[in-house]
Amino acid sequence: MTPSDLVLTPNGLRFMGRRFPCTIGKGGIAPNKREGDGATPVGTHRIVGMLYRPDRIPAPQDWATPILPGDLWSDDGEAQDYNHMVRAPYAFSHETLRRADPLYDLVLVTDWNWPNSVKGRGSAVFLHQWRRPGYPTEGCIAFSRQNLRWIAERLQPGARVIVQSR
Repeated sequence: MTPSDLVLTPNGLRFMGRRFPCTIGKGGIAPNKREGDGATPVGTHRIVGMLYRPDRIPAPQDWATPILPGDLWSDDGEAQDYNHMVRAPYAFSHETLRRADPLYDLVLVTDWNWPNSVKGRGSAVFLHQWRRPGYPTEGCIAFSRQNLRWIAERLQPGARVIVQSR
């Protein structure tokens, strides 16, 4: 492991010599993640994208992609673009990226079950803003707005997120 790795520990996420409080999936840490289980998957995951709401925050890095009206994330295992960003209108099950709440104002996208998605293995393991401290996610890793921004401003594409079983 290197200081540029994001390492999930029982005491938070370690990155660049700092430790950040975070929350994980309501299903805990799981070695065999499945769609809808609410678990954060064990493994080494790469950061493959950074999304942000340009109407709410400035881009944290030059390589960040704006979230526009109509941007969605497919979570339907029957769809050919399962676990990929898609555009509305979209006939399959999906998650709206441009949300009314601030949870997805800044999103770090991991390569969990991406780009060659396997049906039912789970979708959208993001790093994003939490609802409040201690409130679990659906499988993502969540932080305070300030800490997520700090991480995003220093992150390099392809950085590793290391999740070990506890």
